[in-house]
Amino acid sequence: MRITAALVREKGAPFRLETLHLADPGPDEVVVRVAACGVCQTDVHGRDDYFGIPFPCVFGHEGAGVVERIGARVTKVEVGDRVVMASPSCGKCSACRRGLPGYCADARRIKFGGRLRDGRPPYAESVSGAFFQQSAFATHALATEGNVVKLPDDLPHEVAAAFACGVNTGAGAVLNVLKPAPGSSIAVFGAGSVGLAAVMAARIAGCATICAIDLHENRLALARELGATQVAREKPERSFDFTLEAAGSAQALRAAVDVLAPLGVCCLVGSARKGTEARLEMTQLQHGRTLRGCIQGDAPAEAFFPQLFAYWREGRLPVEKLVSYYEFSDVNRAVADSLSGKAVKPVLRIS
Repeated sequence: MRITAALVREKGAPFRLETLHLADPGPDEVVVRVAACGVCQTDVHGRDDYFGIPFPCVFGHEGAGVVERIGARVTKVEVGDRVVMASPSCGKCSACRRGLPGYCADARRIKFGGRLRDGRPPYAESVSGAFFQQSAFATHALATEGNVVKLPDDLPHEVAAAFACGVNTGAGAVLNVLKPAPGSSIAVFGAGSVGLAAVMAARIAGCATICAIDLHENRLALARELGATQVAREKPERSFDFTLEAAGSAQALRAAVDVLAPLGVCCLVGSARKGTEARLEMTQLQHGRTLRGCIQGDAPAEAFFPQLFAYWREGRLPVEKLVSYYEFSDVNRAVADSLSGKAVKPVLRIS
């Protein structure tokens, strides 16, 4: 199948639209005609070779679109279904069986191996792909039956794309991991799409104090609009019951632990290069404080996404306020605007 994809030829190179030929779907795979795809920091990390995927490569892991072809054993979706593509997993390991696919034992190979889950090359050309088993910076993506979720008819593809990783991660960290009681306090370090999703989720949970910390004034203003009761550009002076590190910064993680009240919990969701270390004060943790990580919202997408879609429909999770739209040909500008802080959640309109 002939497609157009945003190809990165070598480490750090710009994205270039090129023609490729997508493999036919296997028995448990689906071809999705991609309508929209979010741009995430993880895609930039892929471009910059954080994961060791061979170049050239196609990235993109927040795709939404319409099912165009299905494999022989696929029963979950049909041709014509509107879907969003979520993070993949093996579906068989201990974590997957526990309903925690973010911690899949085979996750690294499945997400970052450059090939389809069964080891087949994703394209006829010598190009890596299958990034998060989708590589959705393309007109068409090859996904697994397990990592597509049906969309309600009233949710536009351009908005649905933001749910696939960023919103799921931030909202899930609050609602599924921290689980703050009504009236509690939370500080969110980093007001990108993940952090702002956490702010919205904290308001849904009934937190009385929601503090957003970021270096960009436009993001702090948006945080206030979305439910933050206070904002700051540096570490707050007060303490909090819960904190969330969504900036991918060792300094932000240290600050997030420092401002925890005794018995408080800090959740780390920010993405950083392997080998990044954060220095913590040991006595801080002795006062019953907890630091834990979280991947992909700590819930199966098929179970959690419908809950998020319901919050969106109720107006409690206005994800569209995070989104800036770009044409597919403007993918490099979308990446640049994301890195500069100009855009919170760039979404590419692809087809």
